[in-house]
Amino acid sequence: MIDDEKFLRGDVPMTKQEIRILTLAKARLKLDSVVADVGAGTGSISIEAARLAPHGKIFAIERKLEAVELIRRNVEKFSVSNVEIICAAAPNGLETLPTLDAAIVGGSGGKLREILDALYGKLKVGGRLVINAITLQTTATALEHCRACGWSYDAFQVQITRLERVGRYDMSRALNPVTIVTVEKI
Repeated sequence: MIDDEKFLRGDVPMTKQEIRILTLAKARLKLDSVVADVGAGTGSISIEAARLAPHGKIFAIERKLEAVELIRRNVEKFSVSNVEIICAAAPNGLETLPTLDAAIVGGSGGKLREILDALYGKLKVGGRLVINAITLQTTATALEHCRACGWSYDAFQVQITRLERVGRYDMSRALNPVTIVTVEKI
């Protein structure tokens, strides 16, 4: 896995390394997986997925132009050739995707239900949908939607605390908690 500080970032949110590890483990990618990363931000998950699925295809969907440019620059920096960037405000842009092995949602622009429906429809049987939720409202929306659709899911919240040197001491620095919801298409 790539260290956070190696990604070009600007003012664009980025999924931290520990969360990327858990997210991609839940996605269960194979060497040839086809993956959508919605709300791709800096492209950190897309790039890690591309490295885990070198014979697959990763679609990084992002609506913000600054983020799209950062994804492009990070894709070049890490020399991954299997990432296609789609500049669109999801669920727009999702209709052209092929059948997916996995879909990861990191940002939804307030359209989480519509995005989840579109992605679930694109998943192959056995495919996995992984939702990273930072806010309580996003978590609640994701869980309520999964229940309303009759989707079986698992969810957990993780709090990462990193140690950082402060003089001769080590101090705990907490990162925002993230709830990870995973749905497998039956």
